Amino acid sequence: MKPGPLALSLGDPAGIGPEIVVKAWNELRRGGPPFLVVGDYQALASASGGGASILRQVVAPAEALDVFETALPVLNLPLKTPVVAGQPSAAAAPAVIKWIETAVGLALSGAVAGVVTAPIAKAPLYDAGFKFPGHTEFLGELTASERFDGARGPVMMLIAGDLRVALVTVHTPLAQVPGQLSTEAIVNVGKVTAEALSRDFGIAKPRLAVAGLNPHAGESGGIGREEIEIVAPAVRALVDLGIDATGPYPADSLFPEAMRANYDAAICLYHDQALIPVKMLDFWGGVNVTLGLPIVRTSPDHGTAFDIAGRGLARADSLIAAIRLADQLAKARAA
Repeated sequence: MKPGPLALSLGDPAGIGPEIVVKAWNELRRGGPPFLVVGDYQALASASGGGASILRQVVAPAEALDVFETALPVLNLPLKTPVVAGQPSAAAAPAVIKWIETAVGLALSGAVAGVVTAPIAKAPLYDAGFKFPGHTEFLGELTASERFDGARGPVMMLIAGDLRVALVTVHTPLAQVPGQLSTEAIVNVGKVTAEALSRDFGIAKPRLAVAGLNPHAGESGGIGREEIEIVAPAVRALVDLGIDATGPYPADSLFPEAMRANYDAAICLYHDQALIPVKMLDFWGGVNVTLGLPIVRTSPDHGTAFDIAGRGLARADSLIAAIRLADQLAKARAA
């Protein structure tokens, strides 16, 4: 039996999602990982230079394998009202949420090999009553009742080149980060990351480097005690679990090439500590991966870019990289 295609949820249809999905299909349709889009057929037709002629509606994921080389397969779950590129609306939120739920359901059923999510805008979703900070947390909820033999996420990992970073706090205001850090949270992220590196990335003995919170990793308590009271105990606990973990390291010296050679993933404590080095290393091609779930999920490492939506300017590099990585991870799990 052929492995199933990937399911790609369209994201916010007023953003660059439809455009980069079409561009990704054009790049990958000959020899690349096959995928079907879960979204609105008309939004994709409007974004495609060839109009509806390059699209093909499908009713089952398996159909995508037969048509992918010649047409972009679409599982059409239409919007209730039309969208205008660059103009986000809460009216589209129910459909955006439904597309994500459907893609995840297909993955949980085994009909697709994994999920790739195009960018969503959080504000229109919040206006419609969406209660999750973002994709990552929503995916954790959607898969919470499913069996998973391993340390449970969701844990956000970003990848750019040879750099992998996993986050302990994600969409947390900076002022709230110290209060949300705990030894237990860092240990769980370390466990999830080490297991994912072994299971999904084929790294037999993963090495983790844990970042500190404060400048100079607290300078032995002189400029902050979180490293002494929270982070260092977490590193010791990970070592006691048999995980090769070291730190805490000053974040400003953790990411140069010479340092990256010493670890397979860095555990970062807050959003920008992780994302700034990723985007400096590969601004266009970074990928977001959700670890610790019973399904494979990746996404591009950028937002909806409403300011350029509908103008043909969006680059699909990150989405293409996310599709390729989802295919790689799905094959690793299948093996």
